[in-house]
Amino acid sequence: MTPPEPDEIDPEDIGLHSLKPAPGSRKPRKRVGRGHGSGHGKTSGRGHKGAGARSGSKTRPGFEGGQMPLHMRMRKLRGPHMKKSMPFEPFRTHTQAVNLQDLERRFEEGDEVTLEALKAKGLGTRKDVAVKILAKGAISKPLTVHAHAFSAAAREAIEAAGGTCSTLD
Repeated sequence: MTPPEPDEIDPEDIGLHSLKPAPGSRKPRKRVGRGHGSGHGKTSGRGHKGAGARSGSKTRPGFEGGQMPLHMRMRKLRGPHMKKSMPFEPFRTHTQAVNLQDLERRFEEGDEVTLEALKAKGLGTRKDVAVKILAKGAISKPLTVHAHAFSAAAREAIEAAGGTCSTLD
C-alpha cells in the first residue's frame, strides 16, 4: 500500500491519534542470553572471563587498560592546588597599568586625563578593569589625572610636575 499524496490527506485523519515516530528511528531492545540462535546467547556478548565478563564491572572514564593514563603522563603544572606551589590567586592584581611615560608622550600640558581620554589615546582599553598609574618613566607636564589607583611614586611624580591626582571609585 502506498502512502497517500499530500492533496489526498483528509484533515480529519491528522491529529494526536495518528502520530508515530519516523521510520527507522525506533528499534527493539537487544535481548541477550536467549539462546545460541539469537546471536547473543551463552556469554551474552561479554566474551570469556576477565573483569568485563563479571557482574558489577565498570571501567572509569580515561581508563586505558592498566597503561599509565594520559592525565597521569602529562607534566604537572605549578598552581594553587599543590602544597609546594605558590598561591597565585590571593596576590593576582586585577588592574591594567598605565605608565607615566605613556602620559608624557600622549597628552599635552594642562590636559585632563580621564578614562575616556585614555581609551581614545589607546591606553587602558580593557573594559571593566581598573586603571592604575605606575611610575615608569618621567613626567614634566602638569596634568589632572583621574584613575582608579596610583602607585606612591607615580602620585609624587605627577604632583611634583604641578599636576593633580584624583582617585575614582
